Amino acid sequence: MTEFKKIKNICCIGAGYVGGPTMAVIAKKCPDILINVVDINENRINAWNSADLAELPIFEPGLDEVIKKCRNRNLFFTTEVKKSIESADMVFLSVNTPIKSKGIGAGFASDLKWVEASARQIAKFAKGHTIVVEKSTLPVRTASTIKEILINSCLDKDNTFDKKFSVLSNPEFLAEGTAIDDLENPDRVLIGGIDKFAIESLKNIYGRWVDREKIITMNLWSSELSKLIANAFLAQRISSMNAVAALCESTGANINEVEKAIGADSRIGNKFLKAGPGFGGSCFKKDILNIVYLSNFYGLKEVADYWNQVVLINNWTRHRISKIIVNKLFGTVSGKKLSILGFSFKANTNDTRESSAIQICNNLLEEGAELVIYDPKVSYRKIEEDLIQKEKIPINQIVSEGSWSKANTIEEAAENSDAIIVLTEWDMFKNLDWEKLSSLMRKPSWLFDTRNITDHKKASENGINIWLLGSSN
Repeated sequence: MTEFKKIKNICCIGAGYVGGPTMAVIAKKCPDILINVVDINENRINAWNSADLAELPIFEPGLDEVIKKCRNRNLFFTTEVKKSIESADMVFLSVNTPIKSKGIGAGFASDLKWVEASARQIAKFAKGHTIVVEKSTLPVRTASTIKEILINSCLDKDNTFDKKFSVLSNPEFLAEGTAIDDLENPDRVLIGGIDKFAIESLKNIYGRWVDREKIITMNLWSSELSKLIANAFLAQRISSMNAVAALCESTGANINEVEKAIGADSRIGNKFLKAGPGFGGSCFKKDILNIVYLSNFYGLKEVADYWNQVVLINNWTRHRISKIIVNKLFGTVSGKKLSILGFSFKANTNDTRESSAIQICNNLLEEGAELVIYDPKVSYRKIEEDLIQKEKIPINQIVSEGSWSKANTIEEAAENSDAIIVLTEWDMFKNLDWEKLSSLMRKPSWLFDTRNITDHKKASENGINIWLLGSSN
């Protein structure tokens, strides 16, 4: 049996959507391991330490209970980077890796400045043998960059190594909204690396609650690429179904029936076949663009074009829905009140990164609409941040005419509105009181259901015009 290092102290750099929940579950499953989650964002750390669990920086079903059980027992959130790294046997890198906005690879390649900065901090403060684990989604061969920084940054004055590092890749496969269950009951755990001692040390942690057969080891590059490709495949399925949805609307087919038919094929399966307003979240678009960049870098233009089309279809879907709404409302939404139900990129999360609602709302605002937005978990401040980032909007699409406000209830959003537009699949939107909502709306009134979750028959019975994604009605 391969020897392993018994891990007593873990440091996680990055207290975001990956670092926070991942470390919380490890703390729950391994009460003998002391875990420090560090971040330079003091406000974020304060939120993680808030006595009111409703104030945690992210909403994830079940997370508050795990935090309540482990926080200040063996799980700590702190800004003390130096102290946390010094005492750690293992350091997880869970920092942000956004797409570069300028320079070489702008718009496609990941900006690795936070990864490099973290690697230099580890090299500076670590003591003894430290196992460094890539948790962030990173381009292929980033591990070699991290290793080079670690090695060359820890040479002493005699040009000899005074520290030892092992670098592993351990990509996350979390779906927001089910992250805690994904962590506690994973389909698989990937560990990439060449140091068997380090690999076994990490396996020993996950092995506390994960079946060993589900812990898959491979080389570093395969592990890094597997994460990118997994997300690319899932996004590709969504874009494919959205393309088919448009075809259904034109031919008289129904996307729900098509989904059921092809999902029954065991070779295809029924996961990620739901058409909608487009995929969002922090990973899908970013990871595909990374594949596009890497493919072009290695001279694989056709491969790059293939994957780029997945993103293009996603963007096209958002604009297509915006145009349909305008056309159905007599060709103009200027001065019309539109109720937006859902702003997060998916249900059961307050994350709005790359949410389709942002682009669709901006399109409608540009047309002069008055939007009233209701989402049970997304704050006014977050919506404001997303809708005023004009530098991210093409010059000919800058919001100028419309206005928006946030509603506290669905009824408040619907009052005197010309249309209700469902953009997020929150359960509460599945059984709305259409008799009441219809009485509040201006006539003629419309329901635009981009998720196919509402009781549209009841809406229709109460005099509301219906548009369903992927159906000719």
